Amino acid sequence: MQFKHPELLYALFLLLIPIIVHLFQLRKFQKIDFTNVAFLKEATMQTRKSSVIKKWLILCTRLLLLAALVFAFAEPFISKVNTFKAKKETVIYLDNSFSMQAKGNEGELLKRAVQDIISHVPNSDEISVITNNNVYKKTSIKALKNDLLQLGYSSNQLTTEAALLKSQTFFSNEKNALKNLVFISDFQQDESNFYPITDSLTNLYFVKLKPINTNNISIDSAFISKTTATSIELKVHLKNNGDTVENLPVSLYNDDVLIAKTSVAISKDAETTFTLPVNEVINGKITISDTNLQFDNSLFFNFNNASKIKVLTINATDDSFLKRIYTKGEFNYTSVQDNQLNYNLIDAQHLIVLNELKTIPIALTSALKQFTNQGGSLIIIPSRAINKTSYNQLLNNYNTNFSDLVSSEKHITTINYSHPIYNNGVFEKQVKNFQYPKVNNFYNISSNRITSVLQFEDGKLFLGQSKNSFVFTSALNTKNSSFKNSPLIVPTLYNIAKQSFRIPELYYTIGEENSYDVETQLQQDAILSLVSDAVNIIPKQQYFNNKVIINTSESPSIAATYIITNKNETVKNVSYNYNRNESDLTYRNLANSYNINLSNSITEIFNTIKSDTKVNALWKWFVIFALALLIIEMLILKLFK
Repeated sequence: MQFKHPELLYALFLLLIPIIVHLFQLRKFQKIDFTNVAFLKEATMQTRKSSVIKKWLILCTRLLLLAALVFAFAEPFISKVNTFKAKKETVIYLDNSFSMQAKGNEGELLKRAVQDIISHVPNSDEISVITNNNVYKKTSIKALKNDLLQLGYSSNQLTTEAALLKSQTFFSNEKNALKNLVFISDFQQDESNFYPITDSLTNLYFVKLKPINTNNISIDSAFISKTTATSIELKVHLKNNGDTVENLPVSLYNDDVLIAKTSVAISKDAETTFTLPVNEVINGKITISDTNLQFDNSLFFNFNNASKIKVLTINATDDSFLKRIYTKGEFNYTSVQDNQLNYNLIDAQHLIVLNELKTIPIALTSALKQFTNQGGSLIIIPSRAINKTSYNQLLNNYNTNFSDLVSSEKHITTINYSHPIYNNGVFEKQVKNFQYPKVNNFYNISSNRITSVLQFEDGKLFLGQSKNSFVFTSALNTKNSSFKNSPLIVPTLYNIAKQSFRIPELYYTIGEENSYDVETQLQQDAILSLVSDAVNIIPKQQYFNNKVIINTSESPSIAATYIITNKNETVKNVSYNYNRNESDLTYRNLANSYNINLSNSITEIFNTIKSDTKVNALWKWFVIFALALLIIEMLILKLFK
């Protein structure tokens, strides 16, 4: 038992007063002689004994009465912990990821959780509420009520580990504070390691919300499987996390117009194909009808007007192998001899190839430096006999240079599979033994800042990247190298060109780092925007002479097809979809977690917190006890003879 005003307990010393008074009242009776009183002796003795008992009873009741009043004014209370003077901190993590769309016994898990929080968190308590995309710090449930009722689902999914660590940062460093972390989620399985770390200062309360079923069908992905002169085949992949469905309708829209419809039978996976016309702008949306999770029932994609990558080759030798790689379907290929170059062509290009020039003029060096500074890409293929001074004037701009020529046969044996030009599905697996291409002569290269792409058997560089430039150390003509006949040449040169101007893909995934290029001319202080219905977003962007590089990750946050606008002009369309990680409704097993309070009921958790921190005031009971003693004393005085 504890006291709100323990200093008042000193008043218990006042109990000495009635004791002293009582002792005076218990002094001996004075004897007075009186005749013929022998027959009264027995009655006298009984009266004296009754009087003494009565006075002791009155003393006890009065002492208890005064003590009860003193205790009542000291306001005693009891609790499980010393919470009266302890500061209480409550942090609530509310998972509003898409998996919380699943339905429980009383509706959608998130909506039910919001209602339970509003109903069971006291309005007077100071709390902090964290969701996947918002933070409400040191507020009250009364102030948050409208925000919680309007809380939507977030595409920004935090892993369970990240959410727990983020929530714990909102506690203060006070050691005497009573800290309660309420973690409300369905605890969907993710890739993070989840080992809750507790300390003596923090109580962890986990509320695991369970859906009534885990069935879900999702549109997993779409991709172009085949392209002909007149049509494009779009293949759609679907996944099922539940019972087999014999007839699932799949619809294809262009904007709001239904242009195709089919149905599939799906057990675990299924595919269907739509045929679309070539060279037609399509703002597509594929939809299915599934009553469980809603976010993965649609997939947006788009076909823009054809954009081609502009490639300029400056040649001092045959470039037929380059023409076969940079074909008309995807590239605007321009080929000029080194002595016939029109410098006005340079700024309009995305990729420039120096094909075995013997010397690089100073004017070309300056133009190429400006070109790469403005975001252009450069491939340097030296000849067998070069003017090293002119080459190194150019290469110095990329922190590298050629040294001596090595006349020794070398095989190209090492591929940097993690390099961006090879990590997009070029190789199904890492090949350790193939017919290695070889060179007869190559230049040693001096640089600590160049990234290796291809290497010789002794570790020396055959192809490296520095900034926007890709540098070969050997001539590629057939007299000097067999690289032209190697299967490596096409993916290497093709992907370098594709990276020089990244045409927007079929669609992008929200939450990932996405980057693409838009060919447009911006006036001073002008910017590009992403627009869809009432949403208008200004993405991170970098402007160069002939293109704008756009980078997005968490924004936009709503799946849709967006119009890229330059003021009121439509430049291109780009589509964004939600990540499908949450489509698989499998959950963590928390049964083996230690030092946590686990429940599937928000109501139960908050009742537990109230019980643990509840202060039971006892002063009313002491007042009642005092009144009872007063009544007892009155009865003793009146009835006790």
